Amino acid sequence: MKYKDYYAALGVARDADADTIKKAYRKLARQHHPDVSKDAGAEERFKDVAEAYSTLKDPEKRAAYDALGSRRGGEDFSPPPQWQQEFGGDSFGAAGFGDVDLSDLLDALARGHGGRARGHTVPLRGRDFETGVRLSLEDAHRGTTVNLDVTHEDGTRTLAVTVPPGVIDGQTLRLRGKGGPGRHGGPAGDIYLHIALLPHAVFRTDGHDLLFDLALAPWEGALGAEVEVPTIEGPVLLKVPPGTSSGRKLRMRGRGLATGAGGRGDLYATARIEVPASLSDRERELFGELARESRFDPRTTAAKEATHGH
Repeated sequence: MKYKDYYAALGVARDADADTIKKAYRKLARQHHPDVSKDAGAEERFKDVAEAYSTLKDPEKRAAYDALGSRRGGEDFSPPPQWQQEFGGDSFGAAGFGDVDLSDLLDALARGHGGRARGHTVPLRGRDFETGVRLSLEDAHRGTTVNLDVTHEDGTRTLAVTVPPGVIDGQTLRLRGKGGPGRHGGPAGDIYLHIALLPHAVFRTDGHDLLFDLALAPWEGALGAEVEVPTIEGPVLLKVPPGTSSGRKLRMRGRGLATGAGGRGDLYATARIEVPASLSDRERELFGELARESRFDPRTTAAKEATHGH
């Protein structure tokens, strides 16, 4: 049997309410109606939208559909064991499910069985929900608790969710059994919590690594220095090697974000050599003396590095 993603067909989230689903259907139905649209494939798109709405507007059929879980559109699948036990033999004959359309299966539940088969109530898995949360770097590093408002057929409830240390931007946490309640004794659904990290004033992230720009004076880069730098847990001292030029990355092992497995990412300071915007007379004199004495030519050096790089 081919899986059809009815939520994607309507362009709505899996936790969309009935009004959102109805509005999406009406908009798409007008857009793709064969009498209105002359685009190739409009009629087929209109049928897909109508089929999706026919299922999602009906609470029984939607619950049965959600019980199948989330899959890719067009993916081959077999219904869960309880479906085959309850419907496999009597409803679709000896051919089984292979030649049955998904909409037929859901129609049979609502029309022919009303949620029952062979005198037994069919257990249906509760709905899955998807939601997102935006965390500061500090909360992602240390872990935190967030409150989620979950709305389903039985009302709205507030759920306190513990986010463990070590989550990263773009990660999804699966909260098993925290979704919609099951029907007829079926298991509860899940919540998929998508993590996004808020922008930080100092740090950028690369997985569990942290990166920031370190401003250095010309003499600090040339002579080396010991400078105070920020970390997620407060300032520390960093030794800048002599001969550090702009763009060089200085690595501080284990000073990044917690990984969630007892480890830590790394912290990278990217050197940026800054020059004074204005000079005192004495500073100008010293820089002039350096210019006369130094044999360093940055353009010649850059040309040699480019040649060796090729």
